[in-house]
Amino acid sequence: MKRAGLRIANRLAELESVRQWIEQFGAAHELPLPVLTTLLVSFDEVLSNIISYGYADGDDHEICLSIALDDGAVLAEIEDDGVPYDPLGAPSPDLSGGIGERSLGGLGVHFVRTLNDEVSYERRGNRNRLSFSKRVPSAS
Repeated sequence: MKRAGLRIANRLAELESVRQWIEQFGAAHELPLPVLTTLLVSFDEVLSNIISYGYADGDDHEICLSIALDDGAVLAEIEDDGVPYDPLGAPSPDLSGGIGERSLGGLGVHFVRTLNDEVSYERRGNRNRLSFSKRVPSAS
């Protein structure tokens, strides 16, 4: 198994270093562009929500990230000590009507659910853990 880990602070400015980390992992393991794009969008959406809404105290917190390539799939995990929140329990967004008629929110989780093959959440102690995976098509 090929694995990479990264620890970041709960600041939106950290998203650029996360993007670079994912791109380096993708290049090192020759991930196809659709798989790399899924990782980039998924990490960005989840981390933006955690950083923006997951902490009520305004203090510095550490968020732990990992990516692994194992048995034809990319496995990703985000772990934080923010408020307990299961994003998979959130209702699916209403995609009917025009963009100006829709209520805000819910699209990021929708993207993560639809782009990945599997998504799971668990609360362990005082930590949220969101995992997602995407199969890597075999090279033809």
